[in-house]
Amino acid sequence: MTVAPHPFDPKLDLVLERDVDVPPHLVWAAWTQPEHLQKWFAPAPWSVAACEIDLRPGGVFKTVMRSPEGQEFPGVGCYLEVVPHERLVWTDALLPGYRPSEQPFFTGVITMQPSGGGTRYVAMALHRDEAGRQKHADMGFADGWSAALDQLVAHAKTM
Repeated sequence: MTVAPHPFDPKLDLVLERDVDVPPHLVWAAWTQPEHLQKWFAPAPWSVAACEIDLRPGGVFKTVMRSPEGQEFPGVGCYLEVVPHERLVWTDALLPGYRPSEQPFFTGVITMQPSGGGTRYVAMALHRDEAGRQKHADMGFADGWSAALDQLVAHAKTM
């Protein structure tokens, strides 16, 4: 397992940790294949209208989330680290090819480790400052990311 680049900082970071009853290779596939990610990434009743993944450092990670009213919210960033079946790191602070972004919000770190017959899943959102962390918390990080993880697990069981 790759070691985290730094410890969790409760002033700047948000975290979701859970043991899930699907193996790491299915969690990995759900995170890295657009046809799977589109099924679970946005907490219902939201959906993912489009997804583009170029799974390599500097490659694009782009989603378009759609509200129940049909409004679309694109998110684009790039991968920083890709360790198959263990770890994904991406950021919206950089665009594909490591080009600086105009409005960075957070860096995501997903780790998955075998645990029993399933996976120890840890998702961290790293923020530049306390205000950004609080904004993400107020947007519903805990409930939204937890609901999306429930959807990931349900979808992975059908893969």
